[in-house]
Amino acid sequence: MVEIPGGEFIMGASEEEDGSWDRERPQHHVSITPFLMSRFTVTQAQWEAIMESNPSQFKGANRPVENITCNEAVDFCQKLSQKSGKNYRLPSEAEWEYACRGGTSTPFHFGETITPALANYTDAYGSEGENRQQTTEVGYFPPNGFGLYDLHGNVWELCLDTWHENYKGAPTDGSAWMDQNPKYHVVRGGSWISGPRLCRCANRGRSPIAGLIQGFRIVCSIPKSVE
Repeated sequence: MVEIPGGEFIMGASEEEDGSWDRERPQHHVSITPFLMSRFTVTQAQWEAIMESNPSQFKGANRPVENITCNEAVDFCQKLSQKSGKNYRLPSEAEWEYACRGGTSTPFHFGETITPALANYTDAYGSEGENRQQTTEVGYFPPNGFGLYDLHGNVWELCLDTWHENYKGAPTDGSAWMDQNPKYHVVRGGSWISGPRLCRCANRGRSPIAGLIQGFRIVCSIPKSVE
């Protein structure tokens, strides 16, 4: 787990950002309290240790677990919390974007553009290098400014928030925006099969009940004695 410092940031994308959608607007200021986030997406080895199964298509102990539902990810967090005595959960959408940006405001935490040397995604034109056509082990690419890995591409990452078409009425305190009986949850970051547009920090996706290319990372509150 990595300690993510508290702060404020502008969530979403401006109309001038190349490839942005209206679902990423209106941009708004959000305040984030410090929290802990897993350095990597949950691996298959970690999933198996808690859930005693492995639904992943691309097998490998250090690859991210994928092919799971949001309910299964929540169940993992609950079981891990029971075993550890700590309160683990999925990140809110605001926490995820804040952590992904790592103090930056560019489309990707490493700058304006993305290349296969920096993330696992689909290069539709084949001009920048290989298309891996599968997940890679966690930690394969350089981390962002907070020390987090694989935030762009590899697998979509589930968030606690239910899907809303835009940010009108969104909370500004970093909490999850949830409705009862949702059809979709928010996913972030793109996957190995996504193009650059879907891998941007601000991009928002929606997850159906089951998703073949989605995984997740976990967060935890910082103990009061540590703050």
